[in-house]
Amino acid sequence: MSGRRQAVPDSPSPDNRPRRKRHILLQIDSWIDSTLWNAGFRVGEIWEEITIFFRRFRVRGWKRWVFEILGEGMTLGTAGSVLLLALAIPAFEETGKDWRNHGDFAITFLDRYGNLIGHRGIIHENSAPIDDLPDHLIKAVLATEDRRFFDHFGIDFLGLARAMSENARAGGVVQGGSTLTQQLAKNLFLTNERSLERKIKEAFLAVWLEANLSKKEILSLYLDRAYMGGGTFGAAAASQFYFGKAITDINLAESAMLAGLFKAPAKYAPHVNLPAARARANEVLTNMVQSGIMTEGQVIAARRNPAVVVDREEAEAPDFFLDWAFEEVQRIAARFPQHSLIVRTTIDPGLQKVADAAVAASLREYGESYHVKQAALVTVENGGAVRAMVGGRDYGESQFNRATRALRQPGSSFKVYTYAVAMENGMTPDTTIVDGPVSWGNWSPHNYGNSYAGRVTLATAIAKSINTIPVKLVKDKLGLNAVIAMTKAMGVETPIRKDVTIPLGTSELTVLDQATAYAVFPAGGVQSRRHGISQILSYKGEVLYDFDRDEPPAAPVLSKTAADYMNQMLSKIPYSGTARRAALDNGIITAGKTGTTQAYRDAWFVGYTGNFTTAVWFGNDDYTSTNNMTGGSLPAMTFKTLMDYAHQGIELKPIPGIDNPLPNGAFPKPAETAAKTGSTGAAVVPAFVRPRTLSHDTTRLLRQLGQELNDAVPLIAPAQKVAATDAMGLRTARPFP
Repeated sequence: MSGRRQAVPDSPSPDNRPRRKRHILLQIDSWIDSTLWNAGFRVGEIWEEITIFFRRFRVRGWKRWVFEILGEGMTLGTAGSVLLLALAIPAFEETGKDWRNHGDFAITFLDRYGNLIGHRGIIHENSAPIDDLPDHLIKAVLATEDRRFFDHFGIDFLGLARAMSENARAGGVVQGGSTLTQQLAKNLFLTNERSLERKIKEAFLAVWLEANLSKKEILSLYLDRAYMGGGTFGAAAASQFYFGKAITDINLAESAMLAGLFKAPAKYAPHVNLPAARARANEVLTNMVQSGIMTEGQVIAARRNPAVVVDREEAEAPDFFLDWAFEEVQRIAARFPQHSLIVRTTIDPGLQKVADAAVAASLREYGESYHVKQAALVTVENGGAVRAMVGGRDYGESQFNRATRALRQPGSSFKVYTYAVAMENGMTPDTTIVDGPVSWGNWSPHNYGNSYAGRVTLATAIAKSINTIPVKLVKDKLGLNAVIAMTKAMGVETPIRKDVTIPLGTSELTVLDQATAYAVFPAGGVQSRRHGISQILSYKGEVLYDFDRDEPPAAPVLSKTAADYMNQMLSKIPYSGTARRAALDNGIITAGKTGTTQAYRDAWFVGYTGNFTTAVWFGNDDYTSTNNMTGGSLPAMTFKTLMDYAHQGIELKPIPGIDNPLPNGAFPKPAETAAKTGSTGAAVVPAFVRPRTLSHDTTRLLRQLGQELNDAVPLIAPAQKVAATDAMGLRTARPFP
């Protein structure tokens, strides 16, 4: 090997490696830039080609405005379709239920004493097929309820426009725009609650029914499911009840009377008001003539010979209670093979009658003054048995049960749940807390009158319904979860919304929820176990269900100490707090709490004795404000009317935890109780306003007729007529009749 060094390839030096790496990165960056630029350039070329292509279709002049309008219409139509779909989904969820077999049960209801009070479920008088029904019945119903029934698809826009025009001309609601299919949708799936949500669902469900059922099926279901007054559902049951004959045997006059019931069954029920029923039937006959279905000659016999009804007593059925009890039966008896059942309920007919009368009297006497149109009431006996239930002003007018279905803000009546948690956590009625400004996030609640009392006891705070105290308790000591858990433990079935404002009663509850929860206090802190069904029997007499046998015993909710403290605080409110009109007569200890919501939309009083708990609500279906009505006014007065009656002739039970008859050891006289107002928060009852039963136009017309009759020349007796004509030389062949 020569001495010359062999050449070796150069290895990259450390200084060359970063330089090569930078070179590679530059290549990558260049490739990205060029690729993106080329892609953008190509996209631009494609867009230009598309633009050039569509220029061929460019329109000018008046055609351009047409296409602009069509384009905007497509945009709005797409958005509207999405909105309609969002609104339709909740409505179509209702169709997932077994709505066809809703009436699979045939239930005979008895009151607590074993007396028959009503039926629900399958119509006992078998409905005739639609083809077997009298032709004049079908014509009477369609002429009155939906003349364009066979022409629309569930919603009649022409009929709706006509109704709006007539209502505008009359200055009020004189004609409805709902089709027969919409009414059936409401009866099958919805309630009578007056709300925009319900009307939207009703419209979608009407279209769904039209798409899934024939017109004949829709008409048949409508005739079978509608409430017809007298506790009857369906035309077949009404025919048997009012005329004592099968639906296939009724005549034209009877068909007209039945068709007139669909609008207002309680108002036109012939066993209640026969003249009104006959007048309504005459309107139906007029509708048949005006619609061209029949001629005046064909209906004249029915006008001259109106329907004669079976003489029946005017027995008021507890329909609101029966509707709720029917739902309870279906829940309990779903596991039974028998669906034809006899059910003994807890309803007390005497208490129910007085409850109906108390609510009706309050609305009749003070409804105009307070600008309030609806009310609901539930009475629960110690032990959980529901003894009375009022779900609204008039079942015939609206079958929506405001006692079990209406969700309304409870206002200050909700505060008992917060104070119950406080008592359970070791506080006492004498525990003091500062009444002063408080903020929870962006929310700053205030007391009534924007005043503060400084350091007060919890007993004083609940008696005077101070707002800041329960908010401070929940915010600083108890927490929202504890209050929500307490409502559920006390029997409130409506879910409570978790919100910082719930200590002041902003989360909605039902009247039945309130009665159930408050009944825990007179029960000594154990569950009230509300129930409307005491026994379910088969027609063979077999006891299929017994509440005392089949339901678990009441579980404790509050400790005895906490329950006693709550009773001691709540028993002061009817005597020195906001509910002085609720104090019962004859030395019967009363406890409870008022509630009034924002803008006076809802007014509550929930009170109890050792025997009964009653929750009372007053308000309006459309959530409009009342005329400054508080829980201490009309609700407390209605409570007292019912509870004074309920305690007659029974053994009075004490409220646990109250040793003295009253905290101050003396009972106020009823006159003194009613007179105390003002500073204690008890509202002053406004001046009585007599409710108007006739419109101004009707009153004016009647007065005009009366004046004309007074001014008219007196009629001449027959003998005088003859003498008068003789004297004038005008004697006729015979005297005037």
